[in-house]
Amino acid sequence: MRTLKKYPRAVRAASAAAALACATSGALAAAVVPSASASTNYATAESVAAFGGMSGLVKAAKAEGSLNVITLPADWANYGTIMHDFTAKYGIKITDENPDGSSQDEINALVQLKGQSREPDVFDMGTPFAVKAAQEGLLAPYKVQTWAGIPAGAKAPNGDWWADYGGYMSIGYNSATVKVPPTSFRSLENPIYKNMVGINGNPTEAGAAFSAVYASALANGGSLGNIMPGINYFAKLHKEGNYVPTTASATTVESGATPIVIWWDYLQESEIASQVKTWKVVIPSDGLYAGYYDQAISKYAPHPAAARLWEEYLYSTEGQNMWLEGGARPIELPTLVKDGTVNEAAYKKLPPVPAGKVQIATAAQQNAAEAVLAKEWSQKVG
Repeated sequence: MRTLKKYPRAVRAASAAAALACATSGALAAAVVPSASASTNYATAESVAAFGGMSGLVKAAKAEGSLNVITLPADWANYGTIMHDFTAKYGIKITDENPDGSSQDEINALVQLKGQSREPDVFDMGTPFAVKAAQEGLLAPYKVQTWAGIPAGAKAPNGDWWADYGGYMSIGYNSATVKVPPTSFRSLENPIYKNMVGINGNPTEAGAAFSAVYASALANGGSLGNIMPGINYFAKLHKEGNYVPTTASATTVESGATPIVIWWDYLQESEIASQVKTWKVVIPSDGLYAGYYDQAISKYAPHPAAARLWEEYLYSTEGQNMWLEGGARPIELPTLVKDGTVNEAAYKKLPPVPAGKVQIATAAQQNAAEAVLAKEWSQKVG
């Protein structure tokens, strides 16, 4: 079971980045592919216009014939279907490296495999991770055709990264063993939940676990600018024995180790409820927190045209609805609804959201919170 979207723990030195960039100059040169009109370096193409339009992009991507993705489980936000249909449509083979890995694995692969044919072309990552990767100069700016449909606060202005899909932090529980349904973060402090509550990994590394702490902070007097109440909350749960410090997943649910899991609503549905028929999901009334993950393209992508075609596919009406069919909320969902192109059946299946103001952290707020968490979590929670 994949540990959700880990964040990077260190920023590489500029000198090391420069050395690695020199080592990959040959790979970038190989990415120069002649187009119908002129020789174009697809590794620096910032929009479909660089290819002369979609037909030119499709032609260039098919010529490359391959696409490297990383940490995309088939049951994660419908990625299995998305990858299958992309290959069926364009004849481009997809290699999914380390599908059960994490965002930390993604950044490691980006750095370690630069210049190699195995290097990931594209990424699906948490916002703090995307921001840091961009700061290190590892990402290639690109703007999909539907760029205007992505809110300004959910994308880097230059196109280094942009939001893809998201959902709400939720509480899932096995109704067969948890007889009193939890409805809020505060309710999880009840002694009846001893040795029951889990999150999907270490919050200093795993994006969903980080967001679980963030949401609990909102429920305990904190804010998007103050994650400490969330850290203290888990420290208390741990001390009282309710928090189980293991990576929660469908496997730990089935074994009985974590009959209660704090996780994204769409992953509760796709990864646990699909296997545990007695699994119920509620969005807590006291910590209404939503978040999105982001797409990005490697600056050193071995298949730069295929990488850009992949992004265009994900942000087409077809691709956005595929994420929706996986239980996630695509970033351009309001546009789909407005235009009447949304998959109504999938849209109606989304879990109900309690009344109240939904809070979504900015990139700067997440970075600041991640820094505090990295310093305080091990000391207070362990």
